[in-house]
This record gives sequence, C-alpha cells and structure tokens, in this order.
Amino acid sequence: MRTFRIGDRTLDENSPELEALLPHAYVQRLRPLCMCKERPVSMYIARLEGQHVVKRMPLSGRDHDPSCPSYEPPYELSGLGPLIGNAIQVDASGQADLKLDFSLTKRGPRSSPGAHSEPSEPGIRSEAKKLSLRAMLHYLWAAGELTEWRSTWAGKRGWGRVRNSILNAASQMTARGGPLNDMLFVPEAFHPEAKDGIAARRAAALKGIQATGPGPRKLMLIVAEVKEFSAAREGHKIIVRHLPFPLMVDDGAWRGLTARCEAELELWRSKEAFHLIVIATFGISTAGIASVEELALMVVNEHWIPFENIDELRLLEKLSVLRRKSVKGLRFNLSRDQPIVSVTLPEQKPAPVAMFIVPATAGDDYEHALADMTDARPEITPWVWRVADGEMPRLP
Repeated sequence: MRTFRIGDRTLDENSPELEALLPHAYVQRLRPLCMCKERPVSMYIARLEGQHVVKRMPLSGRDHDPSCPSYEPPYELSGLGPLIGNAIQVDASGQADLKLDFSLTKRGPRSSPGAHSEPSEPGIRSEAKKLSLRAMLHYLWAAGELTEWRSTWAGKRGWGRVRNSILNAASQMTARGGPLNDMLFVPEAFHPEAKDGIAARRAAALKGIQATGPGPRKLMLIVAEVKEFSAAREGHKIIVRHLPFPLMVDDGAWRGLTARCEAELELWRSKEAFHLIVIATFGISTAGIASVEELALMVVNEHWIPFENIDELRLLEKLSVLRRKSVKGLRFNLSRDQPIVSVTLPEQKPAPVAMFIVPATAGDDYEHALADMTDARPEITPWVWRVADGEMPRLP
C-alpha cells in the first residue's frame, strides 16, 4: 500500500481522508509525494470517470521503489530508451516536452502521393531526436499506464477509461511550445442521452482546424478506435467509433498504410475482440470534410494491451489471468529487427523479471543486442523464449 504526503498531511492510499482530500488538492494543483523511498517522489492528481486518483509523473516510475505499485521497468529495455533526453525532455516540474517528427500544419498539396505517410521502419530505427506518429501513440499508451495489466482489472477498461487515461497523460506533456492536449482530439464515448453535450464539446474542440480559405491550415492529432475501412469515390474512408463522420484518406497514403501496417491489419481481422487504434494528423476543409495527412496503426487485445504478433499474444493471454501486474514493452521508433522487452513483471520476487521473445528469424546480431541489454541491467532477471526452440518456457 502506498503512502502519500499532500501538504502537511501523510495518508495511506486507501484512507477515506485521502479520498476526501484529493478533489481539493486537484483544484489547488498540489502534487502528492509518494513516500516509498527516503527521498519522496512527486506525483500528480488525475480525474478519471468522476474520481480523483494519484498518478506517477512522466518517466518517474524508475524513481519509485520496486515494491511500490508506481514503479515501472527501466525504459532502456524498450524503444523508449533512445528517446529520453532527445525527443522527450522532462523538466523539473515533471512536464515532458516532446519533439515531433510530423507536421501539424498543412501548407499545400502533397508533392507526391503518400509523401507524408509514416516512415517505414528501416528509416526510423536510428532516429532518436523526434517522435514518429507511432512513437507518439506508444508514448501516450505507456504514460497513460495502458500497458499495465492484472487480472483484477478484467471488465473495467473500456473506451471511456482509455480516453481519460490518454488525456490525463497528455496533460503532463507539451509540444511545439504549447500543451499537447490543445493539439489532441480523442473522441468521447457516445451516449444517446448526452449526445447534444458531446456534439457541442466536439465542435468546440475541432473549431480551430476548420479551414476558412486558402493558405496554411492547422492540423490536430486524433487517437481513436477504428470501426471499419471502406472505399470512397476517390481514396478510402476510416470509420472510427464514437465519431459521426469519417476520416478521408487519399490513395497514396492508403497504399502506404496497407503496405506498412500489413501485420497490424492481419492481426486485427483475425479476432472480433481485438481493437485497432489509429493515430493521425488531420484537418477539416471549408466544406467540413475531415482529411488525414499522416497516420499509423496499433493493434491491442480485448484488454487494450498492444501486441505485435501471435507469440506476444500467447504470452499476454497466459499473464492476463494472474493477479500480479505485468507491463507491456513498446517499440516506439525501433524497427522489428531490434530486441525490446516484451513484458516486464515488476512485482516478481526477489527481482523484477524482463520477458523477451526472440523470433524464429533472429540472427547473431539480434542475439548480441539482446545479450547487451540484459547484461546492462543485472538487477532485472531475464526470461527468454526463443521461438525457434519450441514451446514457451515455464512462466517465472
């Protein structure tokens, strides 16, 4: 159980007094301190589905004691490591300033079909100075603690909670000199009885990107769940859940997307329970049509945990029934021929466990890189499944 200090009061996380104090501390923008270590760790208060909860600051998980629920695995084991201090810079207040590798302004027509689509993996593998669209989505998912799971959460994570987690994470981030939340649109879960209020809030959020004439146009980021794709007279339409209009995609960008995200699309179509998440930059024309400029996809399981292939899915399924917490590692800008931790078990005793899946196609370079990663973190116990050797090893 965590203990927090807020102002001059120190309270356990399950204390009724803390529950009563959090709304007032939220309004006053007070930062709780987690007392898991001799030097307390700063946190922040988020409002999730009408409740106030204490959340860790961006990239502060490693500062907590491994026994603390706010602890998170070393980011050097995932694709987040190369981005820290480059694309992601955290200041003394805990705000993360992000450098983006995509434009939020449309200055004119594309110079060639699909020229602004997400770079292919080989082209982004060494780029650590800026966040690609995929890396931006991965960072929002990780910072929103949506990569974490334990069996007691089953049935408690729907789009409303996912949306709140993303927006609360984004509230601790800035980009291009302004709050990220001002540039980010995440559709609100639709409820018929609240449709007028939802429509009004949506219109207010999108007002700034409605084109009023020729010249440069402002774009926004959207993170949403794909419902379906369909053909248009020219190009394609992305139908996203909880949004009453489609996102239009031109032929060039569509061809690039289907080639680049073939694995994600194949996995998503394999089971109805899976969700497909899109992140895109988009604008709205003078006619009111929403058009995508750049986009990337991510497939997640029924618990909204991302996965890359069937082997990772099998591991997540085995872990999903356990009460202990698991944390999914994400690739960010790294290509698939580079190792990352697939899942971490931070509560495992006597030491956290980092779980790696070595694909059957892996060569010597992959094995050497994996050995370097595990050797550099001796405080973490490695668990390795080499797919070419056969069935999954016994879980720790």
